[in-house]
Amino acid sequence: MRSTTSLSRSGSFGSKSSRDAAFDGGSGSQAAGHFEFRRRTTEDDEDELKWAAIERLPTFDRLRKGVLKHVADGGAGEVELQEIDVGKLGGTERKLLIESLLKVAEEDNEKLLRRIRHRTDAVGIKIPTVEIRFEGLSVEGDGYVGTSALPTLLNFVVNTVQRILGFCRAFSTKKRAVRIFHNISGIVKPSRMTLLLGPPGSGKTTLLKALSGKLDKNLRVSGRVTYCGHEFHEFVPQKTCAYISQHECLLGELTVRETLEFSSRCLGVGTKYDLLAELSRREKEAGIMPDLEVDAFMKATSISGQENQFVVDYVLKLLGLDLCANIIVGNDMRRGISGGQKKRVTTGEMLVGPAKVFLMDEISTGLDSSTTYQIVRFMKQMVHIMDVTMVISLLQPAPETYELFDDIILISENHIVYQGPRENVLEFFKNVGFKCPERKGVADFLQEVSEFVMYFKSFTMGRKLVEELMMPYDRSSVHPAALVKERYGISNKELMKACFGRELLLIKRNAFIYIFKSVQLTIMSIICMTMFFRTEMRVGHLIDGNKFYGALFYILINIMFNGISEMILTTQRLPVFYKERDSLLYPAWAFALPIWMLRVPISFGESFIWIALTYYTIGFAPSIDRFFKQFLTLVCINQMAQGLFRSIAAVARSVVAAPVVGMFMLLVIFVFGGFIIAKDDIQPWLIWGYYISPMMYAQNAIMINEFLDERWSGVRSIS
Repeated sequence: MRSTTSLSRSGSFGSKSSRDAAFDGGSGSQAAGHFEFRRRTTEDDEDELKWAAIERLPTFDRLRKGVLKHVADGGAGEVELQEIDVGKLGGTERKLLIESLLKVAEEDNEKLLRRIRHRTDAVGIKIPTVEIRFEGLSVEGDGYVGTSALPTLLNFVVNTVQRILGFCRAFSTKKRAVRIFHNISGIVKPSRMTLLLGPPGSGKTTLLKALSGKLDKNLRVSGRVTYCGHEFHEFVPQKTCAYISQHECLLGELTVRETLEFSSRCLGVGTKYDLLAELSRREKEAGIMPDLEVDAFMKATSISGQENQFVVDYVLKLLGLDLCANIIVGNDMRRGISGGQKKRVTTGEMLVGPAKVFLMDEISTGLDSSTTYQIVRFMKQMVHIMDVTMVISLLQPAPETYELFDDIILISENHIVYQGPRENVLEFFKNVGFKCPERKGVADFLQEVSEFVMYFKSFTMGRKLVEELMMPYDRSSVHPAALVKERYGISNKELMKACFGRELLLIKRNAFIYIFKSVQLTIMSIICMTMFFRTEMRVGHLIDGNKFYGALFYILINIMFNGISEMILTTQRLPVFYKERDSLLYPAWAFALPIWMLRVPISFGESFIWIALTYYTIGFAPSIDRFFKQFLTLVCINQMAQGLFRSIAAVARSVVAAPVVGMFMLLVIFVFGGFIIAKDDIQPWLIWGYYISPMMYAQNAIMINEFLDERWSGVRSIS
């Protein structure tokens, strides 16, 4: 029950706008009687005065202003009220608000969610819900069987050749059709915690991906998956549903907080702001003053596009990550947080978003049973109070964790063995002659007895499931905010700002690489200018031109090789990019454009270091315009090299394969560049290599810039 001051409210809300109807729960007048009346205090009067000042503000300002309660410094426990702008909360203010709401997360989170739900119910706001149905779902794929499936070098070569011949219809591959699911059906209901059980390899991940619309395109899929009666092409499943993989895929250079803040910023707030605006309007019309702490919390979590998102502090506290919030995630080369903490960060990346459906795949990997229990308990509170739809896949949950779930989906050998309430699962197996031993965990028992598909269809819950599937979902009852129709949570401008900010931060964290590259380039330029010192570089003879020609070629080689670090950096970041792109955090251009833009100044800096140390010491054409022409040519060749190595990394997608392909491409570029083999010496059937070599164009440009100077106009050969 709320602990705020009691105020009168009218019995009607007046005319309803379209947004009013969208969030209308139809029970606003009945909810009025749920408020308690208590004795007024001085603190109540202060609350009303602060709130009255906020109520007089325009709508936009009113939705950004809140009241923060905290103990005054030196005030001997006296509570102080402070008006805050929730869009500009500082670190101290966010900490005070979190501590006032969640002193002990294990105890206070459920109270907070109930206070939020009580506020929305009081004015008849309807929370959007999503029901998932899958009917006749079958999934098949092709894979190698037997010894051909072993990851050996011989198998790789043989299988690759067979694929090429198979593409030309000259040979049939040894791939065989593998059935993952066959004609399975079921319903995942909102406000019910669903546990997905099955032995390893039974298809739990495939089922979750099928429900989230993220199945591999190479798989053959039949059947229907619908959200509230709508198929995938009618909405954007990646934004409506949050799929959480069992594999951690994170940027090791970022801290835990920075990782969640970027995800929150890109995902946006969905319909939270519209819901808050409608909620505020109805409360104002009814003369209701909300719980000030809950009001500040809801406003702080409804503002999109902020760099410091308050919802991140909430999720950090909820998942027990607040103690390591400012520690880098880490990777194979950087020491960071533990494996269990990485698993929680992966979960937190989606929890900070506005999704109403969560499909979690093996979120307990690397976690102890106590931590798993706490996280599942928090998820249960979200599901039951906020009407979230959630399926969690666990391999061997502890008995106390198992008891937190409402429904069970048990799969084995391409079929669903049982789906229904947790309370009825033992009754089902008992009816077919299998009774769970007293000292055995129910979850472990269920995975051992899983060959009862036909029995389940004749069981009470099986018949009930079939009856529900036969009745089509009433699409007219779907909440307008339940299914997301827009691909991205924020505008293109905000996406660009978020990706640009993260890329700049990654450059700072990898500053050692760029400093080392600059030092390396400086050392190589000093070696170059001592090798081709101007006192030994005479002008006027053909043999002298060969020396300048060699010096220019050496310069191009160094500038090109200096971009090879981009290949390794890109290869390491690709898995994160594919995960975030597939989750529609941002489009591909928003990822690639900041990388190119922020590398341009680096190219200018590296090229300037080289040309400043070598141009006049080697004795190139003294004209200042030729100096800048060579400088710009080096900048372009450096940008080309970086783009080339990033492209190779995107194609190879492996830290092992990318350097091999990269070195091969460099050799091809050098050979066909026109220096090692002259253009006239290249065979006609290979001349295409000369014209596609980017080094040829750079080399011709830099050579023409040098040798068209007046001092080379009277070149003569030595007889």
